[in-house]
Amino acid sequence: MSISSLASVEPVVPKAPAANQFEGGCVFIDGAYAPLSEAKISMFDWGFTRSDVTYDVATTWHGSFFRLDAHIERFFVSLKKMNLAIQYDRDALRDILHGCVRASGLQDGYVAMVCTRGVPPKGARDPRQAQNRFYAYALPYMWIASREKQLAGIDLHISERQRISPASVDPTIKNYHWMDLVQSMFDAYENGHDTSCVVDADGNITEGPGFNVFAVKDGVVYTADRGVLEGISRRTAIELCGSLGIPLRVAPMPVAALRDADEVFITSSGGGVLPIAKIDGKPLPRFPQQFPGPITTRLYDGYWAMHDDPAFSDPVDYRA
Repeated sequence: MSISSLASVEPVVPKAPAANQFEGGCVFIDGAYAPLSEAKISMFDWGFTRSDVTYDVATTWHGSFFRLDAHIERFFVSLKKMNLAIQYDRDALRDILHGCVRASGLQDGYVAMVCTRGVPPKGARDPRQAQNRFYAYALPYMWIASREKQLAGIDLHISERQRISPASVDPTIKNYHWMDLVQSMFDAYENGHDTSCVVDADGNITEGPGFNVFAVKDGVVYTADRGVLEGISRRTAIELCGSLGIPLRVAPMPVAALRDADEVFITSSGGGVLPIAKIDGKPLPRFPQQFPGPITTRLYDGYWAMHDDPAFSDPVDYRA
């Protein structure tokens, strides 16, 4: 629905689907719940042809959403910044996301909300005339790296590729502009590393494909202050530093500072706080004698403990 016409439309919120109706995964498309096999997008949708789309990803763990309100709020902020709109308010969106998880029966899930520009009228090139499309879906939880791999040691490659300039694409909008990130992953694979991060025009560390980057030096935690998605897991780590009394600096992070760090970790909804053991194949000073490092361990434990805090937990109703 175009932005101008949304105000006159009364949204129809579907009732909660049957529990386990689409076991293992569920999509919400065209106003209804369906199995994942029915997920589709027009090849003429600008979300596909121009990456003109925003999205957000929440997670469920042991049957409860973690920080769902924060994900929904960021999604609505992104919609506004991109001149996109959906026909559901925040409460209705929450119900839809819960419905996807309920219908899938997943306890540990990866739950996405997506809005594309849609398809404009035939022959039109004006994005204001496109019919914005909303989708949601639930899949099994996805890790950036399994706990076994984390403990064995993730090897992070620092790519020389530059992240898209924040002057061109606002990085605080969760988007699919991943060409630089995907190519950096190939840089990592070709050099025998596990994953990658990229830099900005000044050579400072920005982010990786789906995660923020942190360094620890002499007991102080550092992370980039600009040119990155302000991840919910990043926010959680920053808040934990405050509550645990760990000094924090949010500032430009030169490549040399990451290579010289005592500890390095990344944050993502796909694993929370994940420790890094090597930078471009070179072990960090504490690996393997003390790995993960003490601050990374405190933040890791704090992150997962927050999942049991009712202030951040939103249980799913799986009753028949």
